[in-house]
Amino acid sequence: MKTKYQTSGILLALIAYASITNAQTRLPLDSVIARLSGNPSLQVFDSRASAQHAYAAGAKSMDAPKLSAGQYQTPYQLNPNTGSFMIQAEQMFTNPAKLKAKEAYMQGLSKVTNEDKNYLKNQLVAQAKQGYYERLVLEKKLAQLQNTKSLLDYMLKDANIRLTYGKENLSNIYKAKAELFELENNREQLANEIIQRNIMLNTLMNRNKLTAFEIDTTYVIKDYEAAVTDTGYLADKRSDIKSICRNIELQRLSAGMEYSKRKPDFGIQAGHMFSYGNMPNQYILMASVTIPIAPWASKEYQANRKGIQFEVEELRQKKADIINQAEGQLAGLKSNIASTKKQLLNYQHNIIPALQNSYKTALLAYDQNTGDLLSVLTSIRDLQAARITYLDSLQLLLNLQVAYERENESN
Repeated sequence: MKTKYQTSGILLALIAYASITNAQTRLPLDSVIARLSGNPSLQVFDSRASAQHAYAAGAKSMDAPKLSAGQYQTPYQLNPNTGSFMIQAEQMFTNPAKLKAKEAYMQGLSKVTNEDKNYLKNQLVAQAKQGYYERLVLEKKLAQLQNTKSLLDYMLKDANIRLTYGKENLSNIYKAKAELFELENNREQLANEIIQRNIMLNTLMNRNKLTAFEIDTTYVIKDYEAAVTDTGYLADKRSDIKSICRNIELQRLSAGMEYSKRKPDFGIQAGHMFSYGNMPNQYILMASVTIPIAPWASKEYQANRKGIQFEVEELRQKKADIINQAEGQLAGLKSNIASTKKQLLNYQHNIIPALQNSYKTALLAYDQNTGDLLSVLTSIRDLQAARITYLDSLQLLLNLQVAYERENESN
């Protein structure tokens, strides 16, 4: 009785899930990918880039002027006859070349941030594609289990009729019921996995996690195994490589900023003195210039420029390493895609048709009373296992396609 209630509960849950799903609009894969722009992890980069633009806007600001006032060369007397009260203003003018180099460097930061955002977006798109295809295959598996359930229901009904005439064993009927109950467990597991993928996709789209929606169950098998890997295309297309290129540019801008430190800064100082004891008022007007080329002052920016050159070389080696690894990944993916396609064709044209014929033969023998129920159940189980394995291979192929597109960044 408890098992009966459990089965009814599972069926009700599946029906409820299906009814909720059917009530929702269908979201094709392109729509899911378009909604990824609302993901908070991508918006973080937008805020960071906006902050960097704001910082760059103030890159050309000069130092604040300096005002001072007080006694100047005044003796310690309550009523001094010498000395003066002075008001003074100072302003340093940073060399325009330094300000321009600093502004260029600050503007370069946002370009790196934008490429980092594109890299993360590529990863999120791959996650969305894989989750979408996993749900697609899970729904096909659920439909396949429903088909198997129909076969088992038919066989169980036929076996019960035969039992009344003494032409069937009760143990075989229990075996068929056990197969049916096990099938219900599998359906429950698949339904839960579909809900999990639904939650994952909603999370990526940054919306209510329990919002149900339909998916487009069509898919396209692409001929990536025949594609030629172009390293120039990888360097131009992949955002992680472009980020490294932006970082190299940024280091060059940093080197330019360091090199601009050799240029002098200028300053002006003006002061007015109100003299005591009927002495004439006086003033100060002086100009100043820094001498950054002095040996004890130039060591820092020269050392920094040398260090930046090593960092640029490090980035170049990192770029070459990523391209080399990408070539290897793509070569391995193309080999796996070709192998998986051959396995799928073998299931389609050989294994599944042979098992279908085995089932038909066992069913015909059972109808003619020359076979038994266990043989039919075994044929149904083997056919279902082959079809599920075929769908597993299809899932693997779709995942390989997603991985290839992620490596090529061809979203």
